[in-house]
Formats: sequence, structure tokens, C-alpha cells
Amino acid sequence: MPTIKEIAKISGVSVATVSNIINEKGKVSEETRIRVQKVIEEMNYTPNSVAKNLKTKNSRCIGVIAEDMTVFALPDIIDGITEYCEKEDYQILLVNLRLYKKFEDTYYQSDRYGAIVQREIYKLLSKQVEGIIYVAAHERLINVLPQQLPVPMVVAYSYTTQKGIPSVMVSDEQGARELVKYLISMGHRRIGVIAGKKDSMHTRSRLEGYQRALFEGNVLYDPDLVVYGDWERPSGYRNTDYLLEKNVTAIFCMNDFMAGGAYDRLDERKRKVGKDIAVVGYDNREMAGYEKPPLTTMGLPLHDIGYRASEIIIELMKQDEKAEAESSIAYVDCKAFIRDSVNRI
Repeated sequence: MPTIKEIAKISGVSVATVSNIINEKGKVSEETRIRVQKVIEEMNYTPNSVAKNLKTKNSRCIGVIAEDMTVFALPDIIDGITEYCEKEDYQILLVNLRLYKKFEDTYYQSDRYGAIVQREIYKLLSKQVEGIIYVAAHERLINVLPQQLPVPMVVAYSYTTQKGIPSVMVSDEQGARELVKYLISMGHRRIGVIAGKKDSMHTRSRLEGYQRALFEGNVLYDPDLVVYGDWERPSGYRNTDYLLEKNVTAIFCMNDFMAGGAYDRLDERKRKVGKDIAVVGYDNREMAGYEKPPLTTMGLPLHDIGYRASEIIIELMKQDEKAEAESSIAYVDCKAFIRDSVNRI
């Protein structure tokens, strides 16, 4: 591969002049610029970006740590990160911790969890990344990040109270509130809930949105209309009978899988979704559009969460080194997908 010195010698100019032309700096005559560019093209010269980055301490590389890429939310978040980084001419260095594969859904309770995360962060730092985005598999408090990192960091799809690290989260409260307000607008007032796991942040936020929508719609909150599942389809199936006994006219399932289970049981009981009873889900998983009838649900802004996390990290990287980020949380709104599973009464 030709060197910049060889380009300069053949072109009859100094190394500094070639460098200025390559980096579009300094004052160079148009004639000289054309001559040097011609030599560069003829010799298929490619600038050594690694050497350049070591010299300028600017790698234009962002480290991205994903807890587990097999979890449904992460690919879209990573896609959002990639899109914005590509737009700004930054590379990403992706690390997949595979925590769910290794420890299942209790990995964040493992003694090894924190050590694994911190080890990978320091590996990324050794590779000269300018910033790090940590992408969680589900929303919760992240409390295993190292103190006093030398580069900016952002947490996506979770939050941290650690000083100087912003977070980006889905606005679950807004999404549930909008979905339940739609049910109320269709005449439903006895709205049952099949919630997720009790200790889940998603469950708490969506329940808050449900309660707020009832308050705004002048509907009295009845805790007996709320039952808890485990995010899986069978728990939607199991809890449907209980809610039917409470004479609900609509069922708000906190994810699409549990809504599918409710569909199964309602079909067995000869209750037609969208005619005899309304059912709504959450997440807008692919199967939601293929249910019969297609399921009204709330889509998660996963791509936008990744995109916003990238915007924040690059903005921080461009700031003065002495500037310290705030420990703020940016919320991204959900989008409703209105289909045929809600009847008007």
C-alpha cells in the first residue's frame, strides 16, 4: 500500500500539502489539488484511519453493550443506534453479553452480572471508544456501571441513578393511558387488566397509565379488575375466566402474548373478540396483526429509543471535556395500532 510520503514525492509537493488535501485543510491551489488527487487515485491510496485516530485521539467509534441480542426488543434498538451513528459517520463496536442465554431472566440477580458488565466496559475503553451505550433487555434500575468513566455513557431501555449518565426509556405510562382512553371512548367502563409480573417496571408504569386514563374518563378504579400474569400466553388464557366473572366488557393485556391467550380462552367460550368483548395488547409483536381479528395494541418505540440514545451520546462527545452530563431520563412515546379487536358499546 502506498504511503503519504510516496504520494508527496510523485506529486512533487510536501507531505504537509498532501495531508492538507486529504483532510481538506489549509490553502492549496486548485492546480496542485487536482494533481495530487490524480496521483492518489492512480495509486489507490487509502488514508490510514487507525494511525490518524491514534494521533488525534478521535476514533469515531462508539461502544454498544447489549445484554442479549435474542431478546425481542434489542435488534430494533440497535438498528436505531446504527442509523444515527451512520448518519453522523460514527462506527459502532457491538458487544453481545448473552446474559439471558447464560442465566435466563434472573441474570440481573446473579453475582456474576456486575463483574461481566464492568469487564466488557473496560475492554471497550481499551479499544479507544469515544462513548458507550448500554442497552438493557428490559426496563429496570441499572446499578452495576463503573464510577468515573473517562468517556460519556448513556443507558437505553432502562435507567440509572448514577451521576452523569443519562437514560432513554419508553413512555409506558403514556402508552397504556392512550390505549385505555381509546377503550373508554368506545363506551367501555368495566375494563379488566391482565398485567405482567408484579415486580416489573413495565407493569407498574402501564398500571399507572391505566389508572390515570380511568381517572380522566371519570371511571372508578376497581382493583378487583386487575390480575397478574407472567408475560406468557398461558397466563392470559388462565386469567380470562376470572375477568369474565367480573363482567368486564374489555380486557387490557399488558403484552400481545397474554392477549393471544385471552383470545384462545374467549374462542373456547364462544365470545367473539371485537363483537362480544374488546381485547387490547401491548408491544405490537408480529403475531398481533395475524390474530383473528387483528389485535389493537400499543407499539414500543424501540428504534426511536436507540436513535435518541445515539443523539445524546454524540452530543455529549462533542462537548467540552469538562462538561458533565446530567442524570436525566428521556422518555420516548409509544404509538397505537388500532385494528379490529375493540367493539363500540
